[in-house]
Amino acid sequence: MTSTTILPPSVLAMLNGTNGASATDSGAVANTAGKNSSQLNQLDFLNLMMQQLKNQDPTKPMDNSAIMGQLAQFGTVSGISQLNTSFSNLSSQLVSNQALQASSLLGRNVMVSGSIAPLGSSGGVNAAVSVPANANAVGVQVVDQTGAVVKSIPLGNPGSGLADFTWDGTTDSGARAPAGVYGFVASGSVSGKGQQLPTLVSAQVSSITLNGSGGGLTLHLAGLGDVPFSAVQQIN
Repeated sequence: MTSTTILPPSVLAMLNGTNGASATDSGAVANTAGKNSSQLNQLDFLNLMMQQLKNQDPTKPMDNSAIMGQLAQFGTVSGISQLNTSFSNLSSQLVSNQALQASSLLGRNVMVSGSIAPLGSSGGVNAAVSVPANANAVGVQVVDQTGAVVKSIPLGNPGSGLADFTWDGTTDSGARAPAGVYGFVASGSVSGKGQQLPTLVSAQVSSITLNGSGGGLTLHLAGLGDVPFSAVQQIN
């Protein structure tokens, strides 16, 4: 009987998709020798498969199902690798497109969730209340850093959605409030029950940062600091 050469276990492990194989093992195909990586490309796999078929024991030929299983396994691994590459490229393109779109926000005002905003020596503050359905008697109280109410702003029955309002910076007495940071407390009657409502504040986009490793975009808002791009709910 003609002697046969059996592929070393490490090469068979490579065929089966496991790690730890070395391309310099005895019996490996010539074109896999000298490679620094244990990963197989399509040509390496086919060469190894041909060697395995040529050197099989004629009395115990490889089962057809085993051959098909190896082909299916390699095709699956190759397909997953290509899919990962495609998703990586798509992610990079999406981040680039998002950065391009966000660049148009520089100098513009955006609405983000929040209940505090700075008041300068002049001008006012633009904000909004997120009003649910069946809400009425909606109002906002502007409070200073001690919690004292400096201004009450009635909004009535604005309907569901974002109800915009502007605080002109004056107190209930009509005097100008000192420059500083103020809070906004919104409330309303929802289905007959008093309820505090979420607020949003408006601020100008002064800079945009593209975070590494797919971290998305960060907007720097004047007077509010950094917020993620996903936090923007309205662009004015």
